Amino acid sequence: MVKFVFVTGGVLSSVGKGIVTSSIGKMLQVRGFKVTAIKIDPYVNVDAGTMNPYIHGEVYVTDDGGETDLDLGGYERFLNINLPKENNITTGQIYKAVINEERRGDFLGRCVQIVPHVTNEIKHRIRLIGERSKVDVVLTECGGTVGDIEGLPFLEAIRQMRLEEGFDNTLYAHVALVPILDFSGEMKTKPLQHSVNELRRIGIQPDTIVARCKKMIDSEALRKIALFGTIPENAVFCSYNVDFIYQVPLILDEQGMGEYICKRLRLENRKPQWGEWNQFVDSLKNPRFKVKIALVGKYAGLVDSYVSMNEAFRHAGATCQAQVLIDYIEAENLERDPSKLKLLKRYDGIFIPYGFGPRGTEGKMGAIRFARENDTPFLGICYGFQLAVVEFARNACELEEANSTEINPDTPHPVIDLMPEQRGVEYKGATMRLGAHKIIIKKETVAHRLYGAEEITERHRHRWEVNPDYWNVLEKHGLVFSGKSPDGRRMEILELPSKFFFFASQFHGEFKSRPGKPDPEYCGFVKACLDKKLENRNQNFEAKQ
Repeated sequence: MVKFVFVTGGVLSSVGKGIVTSSIGKMLQVRGFKVTAIKIDPYVNVDAGTMNPYIHGEVYVTDDGGETDLDLGGYERFLNINLPKENNITTGQIYKAVINEERRGDFLGRCVQIVPHVTNEIKHRIRLIGERSKVDVVLTECGGTVGDIEGLPFLEAIRQMRLEEGFDNTLYAHVALVPILDFSGEMKTKPLQHSVNELRRIGIQPDTIVARCKKMIDSEALRKIALFGTIPENAVFCSYNVDFIYQVPLILDEQGMGEYICKRLRLENRKPQWGEWNQFVDSLKNPRFKVKIALVGKYAGLVDSYVSMNEAFRHAGATCQAQVLIDYIEAENLERDPSKLKLLKRYDGIFIPYGFGPRGTEGKMGAIRFARENDTPFLGICYGFQLAVVEFARNACELEEANSTEINPDTPHPVIDLMPEQRGVEYKGATMRLGAHKIIIKKETVAHRLYGAEEITERHRHRWEVNPDYWNVLEKHGLVFSGKSPDGRRMEILELPSKFFFFASQFHGEFKSRPGKPDPEYCGFVKACLDKKLENRNQNFEAKQ
């Protein structure tokens, strides 16, 4: 019978529920249990696709084209599984489904209510995911904070699931902040206590509590949490600050959480196999080298806007035995003051991420030109790929005022143009070119060397593409399109063979990067940064001699 684990959060948002959910899944997974993970988002949006990254962090894309919450990316990375878009449940989806049923007359004249109709739809979706994925345990993270109005229907649904699925088949884990007062160093459990009381008022008694704290909670704090949370002391755990998020499942398991959950859910008590995971964490903790990368973007003020990219660099760094240090540079600053581009000399590589709209694009293209002309290793993703084409068209092909029609619809040289099937699209949500698509790689290219294959599958999220009218002129001046769609209609990868490493992709390789299995383009870029750094160091040494 499928077991259900529900993770809630208290005191404040972004307390670490997603990492705890992923960690619980990992603790079960290394014991041989099959798991899947669901993220519940109480916002009324149908999906994350129309949200600004500054509002909700990056939009994570699944193989089947879902534009989902970034926590699905965390689940996929920790658990090394590919999740479908149905694993991100939102208020918008639930109410849309219920209203459609009402309009069809499915409720046979009844008054449609939050309980039971909305809660039934929520429970139906959670159970359906468990059935389809054929897992032992379904992990469900409830977004937001206990007490939020938006989350109440979801909490009511999971309260009902305890009654319907049984005590042995359901577990409630509550994650809440334990702050430490700066002036006294005292750990304060009162906010957590209030959070648990609010959860109880809704009708949910947590089975285990995870205290989120800067450091490991002391015995007095643990005792208070257990006493006022009405749970045994061996059901209280602490997720304290660590250097790398991948350490969290290890520290929780060391405290006995994995064993506790198995016992509580009446799962077989198996010995965890942490071998590969420990090797990966050790490689993160003991790098031999350092590389500095400049990330030039328009969402540089919020690190969560690039969370999958950051983790892809971490995975690549671990493989290359390197600590990847990323500086987030606001593209508009380079746009307003081009003289600041010379500051890019201090970096081992330049990275241009995704983005939309005209803001900051001239600054990004300035950084791309700097990389190309100074032979600094360069990697561009999605919009970075498109802007690399624009920059090359302007400054290498001498196509004056070349641009993307997304930036300037009246450009005389639209080297990047809207895909034909996107013309006339009115609704913005879920209408881009989304999800996994095949790519054919040209032999004897950097791409072929990196991927070691002639056909790959990668995830996409874009509306614009390289204009076929300009393929010949771009290639004539040295640009190589080393990856294309199977029908040859779309350019997917570009590179400049004359440069040390100049590479860009229309797709998002970071969405498939995993601990111990880094994405090839990110890994190739980090290795190139290291090699170039070593080459420059040797040249400087020889010059001094």
